[in-house]
Amino acid sequence: MKKFYLLFAMAISCASVQAQTVFTYGTNTVSKEEFLRAYNKNNSPVTDKEKSLREYLDLYSNFKLKVKAAEELRLDTLPQIQYDVTNFRRQVEENYMSDEKGSAKLMDEAFIRLQKDLHVVHFSIPVPVALPDDSIKAYKQISGAYEDLNAGSEDFRAISEKYAVKYGDLGFITVFSVPYEYENIIYALKPGQVSKVYRSKNVWHIFKVTEERKSIGKWKVAQILFTYPPDASAEIRTAMLKKADSVYQLLNNGADFTKIAREYSDDKLTYMKGGEMPEFGTGRYSLDFEKEVFKLKADNDITKPFTTAYGIHIVKRIAFAATPTEKESAGLQFELKQKLMQDPRINQAKESFAKDVINLISYKKSTTVKEADLFRYADSVAKSPSSADPDKFPISNKTIATFKNGSVKGSDWLKFIRDYKGNTEQYKGESNPALWDKYVTYASLEYYKNHLEEYNADFKYQMKEFKEGNMLFEIMERNVWSKAAADTVGLLSQYNANKTKYKWAASADVLIFNSTNEKLANDALDALKKGKYWREIIESSEAAVQADSGRYELTQITDPASAGTTPVANSYSTVIKNSDGSATFVKYITVYPADQQRSFEEARGLVINDYQNVLEKKWLETLRKKYPIKINEAVVSELIH
Repeated sequence: MKKFYLLFAMAISCASVQAQTVFTYGTNTVSKEEFLRAYNKNNSPVTDKEKSLREYLDLYSNFKLKVKAAEELRLDTLPQIQYDVTNFRRQVEENYMSDEKGSAKLMDEAFIRLQKDLHVVHFSIPVPVALPDDSIKAYKQISGAYEDLNAGSEDFRAISEKYAVKYGDLGFITVFSVPYEYENIIYALKPGQVSKVYRSKNVWHIFKVTEERKSIGKWKVAQILFTYPPDASAEIRTAMLKKADSVYQLLNNGADFTKIAREYSDDKLTYMKGGEMPEFGTGRYSLDFEKEVFKLKADNDITKPFTTAYGIHIVKRIAFAATPTEKESAGLQFELKQKLMQDPRINQAKESFAKDVINLISYKKSTTVKEADLFRYADSVAKSPSSADPDKFPISNKTIATFKNGSVKGSDWLKFIRDYKGNTEQYKGESNPALWDKYVTYASLEYYKNHLEEYNADFKYQMKEFKEGNMLFEIMERNVWSKAAADTVGLLSQYNANKTKYKWAASADVLIFNSTNEKLANDALDALKKGKYWREIIESSEAAVQADSGRYELTQITDPASAGTTPVANSYSTVIKNSDGSATFVKYITVYPADQQRSFEEARGLVINDYQNVLEKKWLETLRKKYPIKINEAVVSELIH
């Protein structure tokens, strides 16, 4: 009875495993997960799912057979393939060295905050570190300011003077405008609300949101600036304002803004560009500048002269782009990600990821080396980094930490200390315990990176896909592509047996001209029509005009003017301007009717392609006999439905 139950349990287990196998080839299996990954990556939505799946099943089984043939020849050991795989690994592994969920959360948060701008005022006072009484006094001062603000007082300068705290109007801010710790406080407030007193490392802070607006988007403007000294007299200021008004009248009467900016603007950074300023958004310029610019409702609108601390401005709107409200916007996602990667807030996600990795890889500190020795020898290396050999200390060959399938020795720790402390930009005077924590993170992440296949299925499949793709290319080159091209007898046999396949459709002997711009193309066309030899045209153009001759089927020639008609000999197409600014035209020399037989040389490319298909089919027949394919219809049925 026990034997019966054991056999029954084994049968259930085998059935469960088999249920996850889509097909086998010989003794090899392809799992449902692997097949679906490949199918979903290479196929778009279809109406007939069963047809699509079965077609891909045939393609994928052929692919696996070819890779198996490559493995038998040990093509994965070829130096070039090994180099390519190693190089590819280096390129993609960093993409998997981050907390995707944490980063995604920060991206979502940034997107939400980007949708609105907040007008913020800020109060602060330094935290005295010398005397406790001074520290208490500073806290009472900032607390008094908080009480008044929270009670509704809006005389900010009076509050600043009353409690001897610093006051500043930050203007409108948006995401990434201020340090993340402040941003979190500010975006938790509603208009009119005041933050509780917050202490950073050396300063007490209070933030108040005075107003909120929808994100103002991105602006492109040009300006004409009239400047005068800060201590300029009223007469000078009046004269400058009259000058600005005169220029404004010129612009209203149709004067070119670019030319006027070059002639009159005192902005040394922009006048040579016609006054054009870098694109800007929230918080880039002062409120009084923004206020006037944002009144412009349409491109090319111009402000009346207005005054800021920098002088008198006349601003022209060039372009405006609203902040996308759809999170899926590719441009916005790219911009936010670039900013996120450069912002200290990403360190939160990195630290979280590092902690997860340390737990995942089963990090354990060894007890064979005392902490005192780790730090003592670290100090020795740091004292003489150029002469101390990390491999020659008593702890150098001892294991100081272990992972799931690996370990690090004392020499690794000492090398880290030597390199870290030797980098003046990196080393900030951290203590040995702090450096040990950094080393644990560093060593753990290095171990994880070197064993990514064990922990990340996406990375594992990406590497497998790349490696198998390279092996496939090599085996196809050997067994099909090069073999077909070199087999002249086989090619001739293919051509002679299938001559009716290799006939011309309606075609023509043509000269195809390409030039760097439309004017040169028209000049070349005129010269050709006047009888100038086409090679002379090319030689005199200094490579700006090129031409190619040959026989092409009419469907291969881009000529909208001849659509639906047959061109005649010694005629010309119109000049066609391409999207990149270049231009093309065609001269028809001789025009041929359809169904003319191609010679072997004329058909060679087509013959090679067909012969490659013949060789590949025969090769696959051999492979299928060697590794019979069996489809698990039960799993395929699940995939279909």
